Amino acid sequence: MMKFDTPPALSPGDSVAVIAPSSGGARNAPHVFELALERLRSTFDLNPVVYPTARQSDEFLAANPRARAADVHAAFRDPDIRAVFATIGGWDQLRILRHLDTAVLRENPTRFFGMSDNTNLSLALWNAGIVSYNGAQLMNELAVPGELPDYTERYCRRAFFEDSLGSLEPSAEWTDEPSTWWTNPDELETPPTYESNPGWRWAGGTEPTEGRIWGGSRAIIEWQLATDRYLPDPADLDGAVLAFEMAETIPSPSEIAATLMCLGERGLLGRFSAVLVGRPPGRSYLEEPPREERESYRRRVYDAIVDEVGRYNPDAPVVLGLDWGHTNPVVPLPVGGQVSVDPQAETVTFPERDG
Repeated sequence: MMKFDTPPALSPGDSVAVIAPSSGGARNAPHVFELALERLRSTFDLNPVVYPTARQSDEFLAANPRARAADVHAAFRDPDIRAVFATIGGWDQLRILRHLDTAVLRENPTRFFGMSDNTNLSLALWNAGIVSYNGAQLMNELAVPGELPDYTERYCRRAFFEDSLGSLEPSAEWTDEPSTWWTNPDELETPPTYESNPGWRWAGGTEPTEGRIWGGSRAIIEWQLATDRYLPDPADLDGAVLAFEMAETIPSPSEIAATLMCLGERGLLGRFSAVLVGRPPGRSYLEEPPREERESYRRRVYDAIVDEVGRYNPDAPVVLGLDWGHTNPVVPLPVGGQVSVDPQAETVTFPERDG
């Protein structure tokens, strides 16, 4: 059985690295990037250290996957750095994995925070036995317009400064509203419109279970399956908890079910003890369906997930609609961290100390 190391918690005043292991964002939206740095300083009392890739253009980053990997190595090796934050996601982080030295990650356990395309790095850390955090990404989760949601701040504080997230609770309200604050600095002060949270939906198995989280962005999981170079040994997934969320590209329910089918036919889906699903966004910059259509979309997505998990793993409890992924507010989930899922009490909890 794999052994995992949860990197030490941060303390106020600690230095943290800011890198761009996926795409950048700082060149395109410097006002959002600066807001993210300011929130690290003022909200969390952390000292952001900006590494070279963080201010590079997307063109440079796309042409230089080795430089992105070098910043990962440098940040993890630096004894003065207590955590590493990704600026934003993207579409090709898979290309840096061949340049990563797993020994560097394993010998220098450091808390990493990123999501979406940064699932690739998070799963590389999983393979190295290092717990990382899928969430608290700088430009789209910590630099949301308006005030940082209390829910996001509360769970980020736990992920930054504590050994456990404790018990998860649904947020009081949430949003998937796209914003133009990326291109319009005047909108930094204008919060999105939030709506009441319907809570979680439970399905599947009814027995309490626990395991270590594996997963992240659904699309990246699919890319990892297609590449077939970086997946863990199937035996290491026995009893793990699958966690996945959907990007703002709004994949169809059948596309989402197909990813699970591939995991099932690969002999992986049946190994998980439970499944955690982030609430899928129902709109994007390109499409703005009416609220009724968005709600119907989420119901169809959930039904497709429940059906597909039930086909390959009927005893696994399924929790749908977590505040995690491409909606706001968010909780950073510890990938590689131990979690308990209790369908009878309808609770998702993390041990006070992991390992």
